[in-house]
Amino acid sequence: QVQLVESGGGLVQPGGSLRLSCVASGRMRAVYSMGWYRQAPGQERELVAVVISGVRTNVTDSVKGRFTIAMDNAKNSVDLEMKDLKPEDTAVYYCRLEGRRYSGLPLTLWGQGTQVTVSS
Repeated sequence: QVQLVESGGGLVQPGGSLRLSCVASGRMRAVYSMGWYRQAPGQERELVAVVISGVRTNVTDSVKGRFTIAMDNAKNSVDLEMKDLKPEDTAVYYCRLEGRRYSGLPLTLWGQGTQVTVSS
């Protein structure tokens, strides 16, 4: 069974930094993308950053220059380095994986979510 395990997150003051990590465990035939989404209270879940085909990155405009995403293809893991955090970055952050199961069936997985709170 394939699953995602997230770590990191917590409470940080404005201007501070945090790192989120996500690791996929279990056998898969392929991983097409891994990334991070976030959902603030009362808002829809939105893309933060994603790595596609292990090399191409897509980062949403509101975090460009502050957040960096990096994927370890060998470990099927993805890290989100967050700097200069702002109160508006407060949200539950979710890891997401798209790929193909060992059986060949398509696979979309979400992590359990980790809370990031930016507050003084």
